[in-house]
Amino acid sequence: MKTIEVKKAEGKLGVLVVGIGGAVSTTFIAGTLAARKGLGTPIGSITQLSTIKLSETETAKIKDVLPIAKLDDIVFGGWDLFEENCYDAARHHAVLTVEDLDGVKEELQAIKPMKAAFDQDFVKRLHGTNVKKADTKWDLMLQLKEDIANFKAANGCARIVVIWAASTEVYVPMSSVHMDLATFQKAMKENSHEVAPSMLYAYAAIDSGVPFINGAPALTVDFPAMWQLAAEKHVPICGKDFKTGQTLLKTVLSPMLHTRMLGLRGWFSTNILGNRDGEVLDDPDSFKTKEVSKLSVLDTILKPDEYPELYGNIFHKVRINYYPPRGDNKEGWDNLDIIGWMGYPMQIKVDFLCRDSILAAPLLLDLVLLNDLAQRCGFEGIQHWLSFYFKSPMHELDGAPIHDLFQQNVMLRNKMREIIGCEYRSNVD
Repeated sequence: MKTIEVKKAEGKLGVLVVGIGGAVSTTFIAGTLAARKGLGTPIGSITQLSTIKLSETETAKIKDVLPIAKLDDIVFGGWDLFEENCYDAARHHAVLTVEDLDGVKEELQAIKPMKAAFDQDFVKRLHGTNVKKADTKWDLMLQLKEDIANFKAANGCARIVVIWAASTEVYVPMSSVHMDLATFQKAMKENSHEVAPSMLYAYAAIDSGVPFINGAPALTVDFPAMWQLAAEKHVPICGKDFKTGQTLLKTVLSPMLHTRMLGLRGWFSTNILGNRDGEVLDDPDSFKTKEVSKLSVLDTILKPDEYPELYGNIFHKVRINYYPPRGDNKEGWDNLDIIGWMGYPMQIKVDFLCRDSILAAPLLLDLVLLNDLAQRCGFEGIQHWLSFYFKSPMHELDGAPIHDLFQQNVMLRNKMREIIGCEYRSNVD
């Protein structure tokens, strides 16, 4: 087995969050600051709480054996459409209690957003006041690169990771503009509408030699031009769309149906939520982007081409409804019409009353730590081993994603063992 040479996690790790004033971002940052002060437990974080098998008889805490950065070494920054510091923004979103926020109040107040690269056409329900101005999208991208360099220097950071945790943009399909780097660069300079703001952040990060994580379902970094840039700059990239609530359950329930050879005739999913994400997704163009991500799960897991009698005619419907009274407390309701022995119908109904940002926050922590690790390992391009964290995992045009949560977990942990230098491999983790 080839040994992976891992550079040490020396110095500070700068974590730049796009949408730093959002509910997910402020919950992530406040929780991380609280955890490193001993004021909270990072529940949901694989890197902080889980163990890993090193042999048939030996296990260890992941954070004790995997060379990830320490929480104390993280420095937070980022961009947002609004000028509120992270404390005021977190108070506004009301995900965490005032008592929890006040435990890290000074640290949160010190985190103030840089001006965002924003285009109203891509997020129609938000009206930003803290935004950059430039003649071209290329110029905006250069401003973002300057922000990254300035933040790194001002905070004495040895390394940077950029993560998109901002709102879902309107649907932008892959086109000829996205197929090669030169064409995409030209499109930025010509202000093409096929270049979304999220792509500017991705380009700026990768061109700066910085890993980029896409937590939303938009195209962003998932196209050949970006893959080419990532290869040239030797930068890891991953995404897309954090797998938190309803889709997390789909990646558990659908493998159960497939394993037992139970048929599926219909799967109806609906969500209600009242946070900023819900408001943005109330716009049909933004919802289209999310819908494509959510609908992609079942076909990959159930394989209707191989089992047409079981899954060849599934009616799959997804709905998201903006309902302000719930705030960040999301409810995901699923109805499954399944088929058993001799074609007799049955039903499964699931009502998941969850907290959107509480489920997402540990994913952000793991992803920034693991992408920093990937960079220090010399990994580049799409990080398939991190598919565990995403609804619609990135893959090459001629490839296919793995959606089964348990297969993804095995892939994640086997890569961790490889990085550690452990020869043990598991198929069951």
